[in-house]
Amino acid sequence: MNIFDRKINFDALLKFSHITPSTQQHLKKVYASFALCMFVAAAGAYVHVVTHFIQAGLLSALGSLGLMIWLMATPHSHETEQKRLGLLAGFAFLTGMHAHAIDDQLLDENPLQKLVFMLCSVAFCFLGVGLGPALDLCIAINPSILPTAFLGTAMIFTCFTLSALYARRRSYLFLGGILMSAMSLMLLSSLGNLFFGSFWLFQANLYVGLVVMCGFVLFDTQLIIEKAENGDKDYIWHCVDLFLDFVTLFRKLMMILAMNEKDKKKEKK
Repeated sequence: MNIFDRKINFDALLKFSHITPSTQQHLKKVYASFALCMFVAAAGAYVHVVTHFIQAGLLSALGSLGLMIWLMATPHSHETEQKRLGLLAGFAFLTGMHAHAIDDQLLDENPLQKLVFMLCSVAFCFLGVGLGPALDLCIAINPSILPTAFLGTAMIFTCFTLSALYARRRSYLFLGGILMSAMSLMLLSSLGNLFFGSFWLFQANLYVGLVVMCGFVLFDTQLIIEKAENGDKDYIWHCVDLFLDFVTLFRKLMMILAMNEKDKKKEKK
């Protein structure tokens, strides 16, 4: 039999028999909310980068964190659903537009500039908010970095999400302890690097962080499934987990591409 004559059963590819129908419906709501977050965050990034209509800086950062805390503190119920969706949209918008003036000169050889860049990156990477600074930086270096980073992040996120969905239940939950330990070590090394000012350590944190965030996509996806199976149907907050994973993954990949592009420009000179 010619292998090219075989028909692909797409229904079988989309069949998740190990996940109950109610949890599958829950996941549909989670990813629908995730799509909403991506659209609103893109609008926020557009406002910051293109229109420059709102450049609040610290206010937008505090607003983003405040909305996330407000969302977390608001109990999930049918009565609060619309309110929490509004809070989610506001959080996503401020995450996309959060602005600080950072340009490509922060990757120059000046140690003080490197220190400022690392301070900003450490703070925002671990808070998980604010795409504006990274977008400014990448546009200043090479605008083509943005679509490349977004497509790369989308492919990575999709592949690891499907891996978690198709895998046996709870098979990736063991990663929780490893990932949290890795995050703790990264945080300590980043804080220590504020005093040492090693750009190589900063780069190492970016690459290690990229791998760690891939692990979090696996872990968070399966954790959401298990929470839903045990009665936790708060799809809005579950969406926040995945949204922060995507944003952090996007930021790290974008910064890696920006640094590589910066190095190429230096070599040409």
